[in-house]
Amino acid sequence: MALISEYKTTDLDVVEQGSGDGEKAAPPAGLQAVGHQHTRGLDRYINLASVVNFGVIILASWESFAVTFQFALTNGGPASIFYGSLLAGFGACVVGFSLAELASIDPTVGAQYRWSANFAPAAPRFWGLLQGWITTAAWCFACSGPPSILANMITSLAIFNNENYVPQRWHTSLIMIAVMIIPFAFNLCFRKVLDVFEMTGGILHIGLFVVIIVILIVCGPRSDPDFVFKTLTWEESGWNNPGISWGLGLLSMTFSVTGVDSVLHMCDEVKKVRTRVPRSMIIAVTVNSVMLIVFATVLLFYMGPLEDVLDTPLPLLWVIYNATGSKAAANVLISLIAIITFLALFNIFASVSRLVWVFARDNGLPYSNFFAYVHPTLHLPLNALLLIGSIVTCLSLIYIASATAFNALISLQALALHVSYFFPILFILIRKLRGPTPPYGPFKMGAIGIPVNVFALCYLVYVVLWMPFPQLLPVTKDNMNYAGPIFGAVVLGALAHWFLRARKTFQMPVIRYE
Repeated sequence: MALISEYKTTDLDVVEQGSGDGEKAAPPAGLQAVGHQHTRGLDRYINLASVVNFGVIILASWESFAVTFQFALTNGGPASIFYGSLLAGFGACVVGFSLAELASIDPTVGAQYRWSANFAPAAPRFWGLLQGWITTAAWCFACSGPPSILANMITSLAIFNNENYVPQRWHTSLIMIAVMIIPFAFNLCFRKVLDVFEMTGGILHIGLFVVIIVILIVCGPRSDPDFVFKTLTWEESGWNNPGISWGLGLLSMTFSVTGVDSVLHMCDEVKKVRTRVPRSMIIAVTVNSVMLIVFATVLLFYMGPLEDVLDTPLPLLWVIYNATGSKAAANVLISLIAIITFLALFNIFASVSRLVWVFARDNGLPYSNFFAYVHPTLHLPLNALLLIGSIVTCLSLIYIASATAFNALISLQALALHVSYFFPILFILIRKLRGPTPPYGPFKMGAIGIPVNVFALCYLVYVVLWMPFPQLLPVTKDNMNYAGPIFGAVVLGALAHWFLRARKTFQMPVIRYE
């Protein structure tokens, strides 16, 4: 059967750009393409250093864990954090390697939805649309995560320095909108500030990690090994079941290493994309997994008694203050972590706007023509970027009315992203087992590919099973975990769109191999 492609220029069927000299790259063996081509609209200018730092900063594993580990203290405690960091780090690596292999075959902005359609054994366009909705929804809501974390850090610092300050929900909402406006504005001049931002973020990511590790080891009170390896808490959450509490505590670690696909959505702007994007994914996930394990272990050994930090909104702030005895040191170190989170938000806005743009370009969204627009001077998907900014603003305003509703919406991120990783890995595994051999790119896992894919699928299923569970019992409207129902709503929206319109208009690049 001849191969058919409707995609609007890819690196498999047109040109893989080199350093600007028009360097040609042959498609993988067995892969040919026919069909129409359209102007991409985006230029290739991102070099290897920038793309590596881009992926490393978005994951920001130890920073994410540092400002959210209080949730794992309630469910699971130290033992869940230590062993969970090992499982999450290894699981993230096998998932990342599996996706990197797919990226080497077909490096595309659409990533998961493109791969699902290309390798689905049946109904490829349907799987492409469904995956596109899941992935796009996950990343759109994920854009509100860093602003909420930054708002929590800022209000915690305000309380730390002024005990009389009592934060209000509208304070948090305004802070979220304020910190969102800055990276939104910088994305309008993305190319001019990219190298500086990525270099700054990479240096802070590694340098600050070393500084905090040294401070904790030198100044912090050392805990007994039994506290780290054997202390499992479950009474605080109301579950009264060690196994369930351990599983729920694991989610704080898995959240910290989720998002390796972010760099994929920049594929149309990366030079030598078929080698550099997979390489950056592998570096990002391995480096961040190792840093998460090391940071979690050192933190457990030197954070002091649980009761000193368990009920604080930002435990790391008090851990640093108790270790150093210096308010200035605590303020500076937390502020530097906030800068890294800010740079991650800058990258997320860039990545998600490209994902929305390319999905709209394939008619996967309502009003696709509007969101597929690329500004001729800025060379970026301006309307898609405006959509992301509008979503974050609306979610921030929702926080004023209900913090529960806000948390419910952004909790979709982790669940939907893990589901979006599952299907392309499953489909490529079926292809490996049934044949014909996939058209591998420069990165190929070889003999270990099938075991890695199988473990990745098992890990994803295990993690996803815990995500709809409520963190606390008894369940109330305020602590209910709405991730499952909201994910179901996204799937229903995708199905409705498919049957009402997209089955006729969705221009998914379905590729069939000879």
